[in-house]
Order: sequence, then C-alpha cells, then structure tokens
Amino acid sequence: AAAASTPPDAEVTFVLPAGRKECFYQGAPANASLEAEYQVIAGAGLDVDFSLESPSGKLLVSEARRSDGAHVVEPTESGDYKLCFDNSFSTISDKLVFFELIFDSIQEEEEEEEEEGDSWLEAAEPEDMLEIKIEDIKESLETMRNRLERSMQLQTLLRAFEARDRNLQENNLGRVNLWSAVNLSLLLLVAVLQVSILKRLFQDKSTRNT
Repeated sequence: AAAASTPPDAEVTFVLPAGRKECFYQGAPANASLEAEYQVIAGAGLDVDFSLESPSGKLLVSEARRSDGAHVVEPTESGDYKLCFDNSFSTISDKLVFFELIFDSIQEEEEEEEEEGDSWLEAAEPEDMLEIKIEDIKESLETMRNRLERSMQLQTLLRAFEARDRNLQENNLGRVNLWSAVNLSLLLLVAVLQVSILKRLFQDKSTRNT
C-alpha cells in the first residue's frame, strides 16, 4: 500500500529569548521518515535544551546544553510531533536557533520487488520490456531529484554552520579588541603614574637639598 503524502520540508530560524521556552508542532503521516536537525547560530555559549515528543506524548529525544543535533524518527506516527527549545537556564543571553524538518516516504514493497525482479524480466515480452525501461528511467530521475533536494538541504545546513562560526568569530574579535584596549589603557595609566611618582621623588630631593 502506498504511504500517505508527506508534508513539505520546513526550515525555521528564530530568536529564543533568555529564560524562555519555545515549542513547535509539525504534523506527520503514519509510516514515514522524519529527520529533525537543529543548531544554535548565535548567543552566549551557543547551547540550548532540546526535546522531541511523539503525537502519543512519548519523549523521543531529550538533550541539555547542546549546540546542535540531528535525529531521525522512523516510522512516524500519524499526528503532531512536538519540538521544544528551552533557554530558561540563561538569564541574560538570547539565542538564535535554526532547525530543519525533512520528510521522506518509506518504501514498503522493496523486498517484494527485489524477489520478483529477475523472474519478471525473464518472463516479460518486448512490449513489457519497454515499459520496464521507462519505469527504470522514471525511478532514476526520481532518485536524482531526491538527491538534489538532499544536497540543497545539506547546503542550507552548512550555511547555518557558517553563520554560527562567523558570529562566534565576530564575538571573539570584539572581545579581543575590548581587552586589548583595556590593557593598553592600563599600560598608559601605569606609565603616567610612574612618571609622576619619579617627578615627585626628584622634587622632594631638590627641596631637601636647598
């Protein structure tokens, strides 16, 4: 039997405020494959708590203080899956979170096709052979389309990784510049204090000699 049509893939980027928990619901058909991937792009610590619940309320995934994760649910239940991102442990820093949901159908007749493939080809007439070739071409094109879609999804994920690394480097650059300015200011202050102290020492000696 053919599986129910799978919902379209979803990509979401959102700001998770400090001390807050946000949950998202995604409907899924029965007997499909759901892949959930997430990562924290920006925010102090680059970490967040993540949980995934099935439509029946079963806790499938529970992770604490993670920067990214990827999980596959197969086969899925019919209903709404619940994805929660928790930043309640952070009292100051907001987090920028990206997550992606990827759906695929599960082929339930692969074993039957493999068993009957050779005998079907041997018994097929020329007209049937032509139809088989056309079906093979269609399957090849469908496989190519699925792989191209997967490549696009991976590129999106890589862009999210790049954005996170860029934000981290920019934050590190800001910290380096800040502490460099603080150190330079302290050096100048110490130099001025040393010069003033030396001047006072020489002035005290000159007044004593006179």
